[in-house]
Amino acid sequence: MIDLLFDITVSQQDFTLDVSDAASVEVLGLFGPSGAGKTTLLEAIAGLRTPTRGTIRVAGRTLFDAARGVDLPARERRIGYVPQDVLLFPHLDVRRNLLYGSSAASRRPEARTIADKEFSFSQCVDILEIGGLVDRRVGNLSGGERQRVAIGRALMTQPALLLLDEPLAGVDRARRDRILPYLLRIRRELHVPLVYVTHDAVELAQIADRVLLIDGGRVVNAGPPRELTGSG
Repeated sequence: MIDLLFDITVSQQDFTLDVSDAASVEVLGLFGPSGAGKTTLLEAIAGLRTPTRGTIRVAGRTLFDAARGVDLPARERRIGYVPQDVLLFPHLDVRRNLLYGSSAASRRPEARTIADKEFSFSQCVDILEIGGLVDRRVGNLSGGERQRVAIGRALMTQPALLLLDEPLAGVDRARRDRILPYLLRIRRELHVPLVYVTHDAVELAQIADRVLLIDGGRVVNAGPPRELTGSG
C-alpha cells in the first residue's frame, strides 16, 4: 500500500493533460483510449516530463512541486518504469541487464532503501522465474521473456513505486495468462505498489484495486475496476 498524490498539468503541443487524484493503493490502474494521456502521466511521475503546474507526492515524499520549485531528477525518485517499448541492452546478457538496475540503485544518494522494499538478485529472479535465462543474450528471448527481464531490471533499482505501461500489450492471451501471475507475485510477495496502464479490462479486474478512467487528458471517473470497466 502506498499514498500516491498528483495534481498536475502537462502541456505538450496540441495536447494538455490536467489530472488529479489522491489515494492509498496497492495497484492503481489507468484505463482509457489511446492518446488519452496515460503514458504522459506515467512519464510525469517518473520525472521524464515536467508539468507546467502542480504537485506529485509518493509515500509522503514530494517529487514535484511547481510552486516550491521542487523537481527531483528521475534518478532520485525511486521510481521503476517499464515503458511500452522494452529497451534492454542488446550487448549484455540477461544477468548483466538485471545487475544494471542494481548498479543504478547504488548510484542514488539514498541507495539504502526501506528494509521491506529491499530485495536481492536471487529474489527477483525467483519471483519472475527467469533463472534459466540469466546467461542468455537478450536477442534470443521471446517477447514475454523480454518483458519479464525488463520488469526485473526495474525491480533491481529497489523502487518505492513501479510504473508499468501496457506490459502485456502485443502478447497473446495464453502468454498474458502466464505473465500476469508474476505481476501479482510482485504485488503480493515484494509489496511493491504498481501504477498499471492497460486497455484490457480483464487485466485490471485481476490486478488493480483502484482505476482511473482517463479520456482527453482528464480523469473522467475513478473507482473499483469492475465498476468502471464492466469486467467480471
